[in-house]
Amino acid sequence: TSIHKVLELLEQSENKYYNKLISNKIQFKKDFKLKDISFRYEFNSPIILNNINLSIKKGEKIGLIGVTGSGKSTLVDLMMGLLKPTAGKLLVDNIDLYDNKLDNLIPAWRAKIAHVPQNIYLADTSIAENIAIGVKKQNIDLNRLKDAAQKAQISNYIDSLPLKYMSTIGEQGIRLSGGQRQRIGIARALYKKCNILFLDEATSALDSKTEDSILQSLKSLPTDLTVVLIAHRLSTLKDCNTVYKFEDRKLVKVDI
Repeated sequence: TSIHKVLELLEQSENKYYNKLISNKIQFKKDFKLKDISFRYEFNSPIILNNINLSIKKGEKIGLIGVTGSGKSTLVDLMMGLLKPTAGKLLVDNIDLYDNKLDNLIPAWRAKIAHVPQNIYLADTSIAENIAIGVKKQNIDLNRLKDAAQKAQISNYIDSLPLKYMSTIGEQGIRLSGGQRQRIGIARALYKKCNILFLDEATSALDSKTEDSILQSLKSLPTDLTVVLIAHRLSTLKDCNTVYKFEDRKLVKVDI
């Protein structure tokens, strides 16, 4: 039963569960596709997304733009495996994530994803613990931590602090600027060594100068990291390989 499965999962060690996830065939070596995807929340509710087709190659930067309520967040939740499509397929290297014959594909896919929202969750602990969130303090890999911070262009600021990576940042990062909080979120994603980074309106609350600085830092990210940027403004997506706009519950390619 479902209860027994949950209890079994809770009894597993972190490493055992992680090893079970990565033992699946989800590698993401080539591309991720949405094929004829449609979605509605309830059987009788209005359709939110209608026949969406999208192909994202590994290493690409894809932009999504649309007004509030256009379906951006719903599509992102579908792409991250948080919502199941009403119709259509989600394919990673042509493997259907919802293939009933294969187990644990969705959890394995989520393990490859990092999500940086507009409001980053930050705990009143050290910078190191916030970047390597979920990892016990004694198990944090300092070299990996510094590498992630450098690529997120937050390392110079951290090194200027008296306690460096052991510096506390206050409740919800009160001692950090908005741009620094977003860079901590990006560093967190890089420490995780994710395959896909979702930036969900992550810069929309920042001033234009800080936003430009954050977007510049994305250029230093690993070339094989796939990035999906969701934004209100087209200017935020100027460095993307391809940009799509939501129109009438569908995606339309935009010239940039």
